[in-house]
Amino acid sequence: MRYSTVAAAAALTLLTVSTSLHGQKADAPVDARSLALLAKGRAAQAAGNLDAATDVLETALAVDPHNREAFVVLGQVAQARGLPGKAIRLYREALLLDPSDITALRGQGEAFVNKGAVQRARDNLAKIKAVCGKAACAESSALAAVIAKGPPIATASVETTPRPASN
Repeated sequence: MRYSTVAAAAALTLLTVSTSLHGQKADAPVDARSLALLAKGRAAQAAGNLDAATDVLETALAVDPHNREAFVVLGQVAQARGLPGKAIRLYREALLLDPSDITALRGQGEAFVNKGAVQRARDNLAKIKAVCGKAACAESSALAAVIAKGPPIATASVETTPRPASN
């Protein structure tokens, strides 16, 4: 009886380890179907059809969740829609797959600025500079310009419809 619980724990450990070894490797190539869907999503984004781009890019991620570029383009689409919070999350997913992706770092930094988190955008700028080294990167210059511009000014909306007179 004393050994049955130990044996059950060992069996569960062995099962967990063996199933994790069968998963996709981090450096495995991206599925070709996902890359084809990524190309369709980029075309829809370029055409200005953001709804179709979102649908196709999400399908690309369903086919292969390790498609980092699909996360980046989906983040760009979210920013174009004015959804910086969603863009930050999507860029974070891309950065989990490759922490040195300067396109994702730049996009996330721009989204941080749009949300008002300028210090976090500066942190991303420092990461971009570290990845680029001494050479000047276009992404570094672009993010520095966005940071210098600062977050958008939020204004209060003014009600334009007259209120009914109270008695």
